[in-house]
Amino acid sequence: MINQPVPVKGGGVATAEQGTVMLDGPNGLAVTMTPDSAEATAASLVAAAREARRQTPPPG
Repeated sequence: MINQPVPVKGGGVATAEQGTVMLDGPNGLAVTMTPDSAEATAASLVAAAREARRQTPPPG
């Protein structure tokens, strides 16, 4: 049997340092990106979150 990943409920925190964007996320995730890659990642995350909400049935 394959274990399904458990979604994390807390979000990451992004900061700008010396012309780069640093993302500190849950479970020790740490990523340093250019401003362009950070914007592309942000847009991709928003699109995926919207799609995930459409896939989730309403409670009840």
